[in-house]
Amino acid sequence: MLAAAAAGLELLGRTATVPLRTVAAATPAGVAGTPPLPDVQFDIADYTAPVTTEDGVEVQFGPVHTLFVTARLLRPPTRVDQARLNGALAAIERAYPFSPAGIFTMVSYGLPYFSRLPGGLQGPLVSAHMPRLKSAPRRYALEEAVAGPTDVSPANPGIHKRRFNVPVSVEDNDLLLTLRSDEAAHIQDVLRWLGGSHVLAGRPQPSPHLEDLLAFTSSRAMFTQIGLPRRLADTESLVYAFMVNPRSPMWMGFADQQVAGSAQAADITFRRSGLTTTAPGDYFDHGAVQHLSHVILDLKQFYDVDDAGVPGDDAAFSERVQYMFRSTPPPSPGNADQITDGGGPAFLPNTFRGTNDAEASAQGKGTPDGERRIGHLSGLQRSSRRGDGRPLHLRMDGPGYDTMDVPDGSAQPKLQFTVFVPTADFFSGMRTHQASLDLAAKYGVPEEENGLERFLTATRRQNFLTPPRRHRAFPLVELI
Repeated sequence: MLAAAAAGLELLGRTATVPLRTVAAATPAGVAGTPPLPDVQFDIADYTAPVTTEDGVEVQFGPVHTLFVTARLLRPPTRVDQARLNGALAAIERAYPFSPAGIFTMVSYGLPYFSRLPGGLQGPLVSAHMPRLKSAPRRYALEEAVAGPTDVSPANPGIHKRRFNVPVSVEDNDLLLTLRSDEAAHIQDVLRWLGGSHVLAGRPQPSPHLEDLLAFTSSRAMFTQIGLPRRLADTESLVYAFMVNPRSPMWMGFADQQVAGSAQAADITFRRSGLTTTAPGDYFDHGAVQHLSHVILDLKQFYDVDDAGVPGDDAAFSERVQYMFRSTPPPSPGNADQITDGGGPAFLPNTFRGTNDAEASAQGKGTPDGERRIGHLSGLQRSSRRGDGRPLHLRMDGPGYDTMDVPDGSAQPKLQFTVFVPTADFFSGMRTHQASLDLAAKYGVPEEENGLERFLTATRRQNFLTPPRRHRAFPLVELI
């Protein structure tokens, strides 16, 4: 599995370029005088390029390449295993700077992991330390993912997708390893080392011998760079390539890396979010819930082109921008040519217009020609922010391109979606509001006017707990 993961980065590594960043590379961890790395594992904003402005919109880009690797435990971990994993993670950070030029490493754990600990999920060890909902203290902040309201699932008998009608699976992995770098070769090197190469960053380094402990179950490569989806679409001769905005970092032609669209990492932790009972100094205080899902994109339907690449009635930028953002009013009318190169700007502001914006557009208030529509972002913003408008989630998603879960085995554009949130319950509410099926039913919004749901097929979902850095290696094992 690790060898396949390394090979999966080849195409993206050849297509991407290594960006020039204006921040200095961090010193490898463990060097004398180096300040400690952030206890919030996913707090990497200060180590990447600063906020930049694209077409008047403030954006911030993480590393170009991200690899998500899931694994199951072959047995309950011991303190020796904990020390071994801690040593492996420390070795990676000594070999590579904690920066986009080096590598960022994050580790998260699913409910199956905590079930393996003595007493299981409700035993004294887990129950004493697992963060709980402030609104319902008997519930954990970490709960398992469920099928979304527009996922293909027995729970949603009326939901069918036009091209990729694949049922969603809720996975049962113990562990999620996330590796991020501007250099695909660095991620490949770490994978080879974990797999037993005994060489790390060009120097001899004993591999950690994880084969008796972990079975790797999947790998998913993600890339994020301005223009990379279009370059890949051209390379792969995708029929809608001429409609992908050549400046967009995302397959659908619109950036979603706006600074205004994500929270600061510390603000969504169990301790700071205000949604859990966690107090400063608690075992998981600087942790959060990480949701990971795998989504096939139906871009032929989104761009409304036939097999010959001929655009249809809904191909115009003015339509697509309303699906993505909102209709009250649309954030941009686009270009005179609504088709070529996306037909309009890739960078548009992620403006918060209140939690009632989706309902207003569902009623046709303030929309073009009074049409009843719901935009993806306006639906999401029904519950994704605090009362003062600040986001309460941190997205870390991006494009992918592979064959995973595609019925005919062909490579297809993907959304590798991951997000950090204070609780699983909070994400479930966001996902329900993103679909806004309640508003669509209440006001008679046609399916073809409701956001992005019909273009997305989520085939895998799972929630994980991302512990603080100080407890990232098999949390709670030292307390057994």
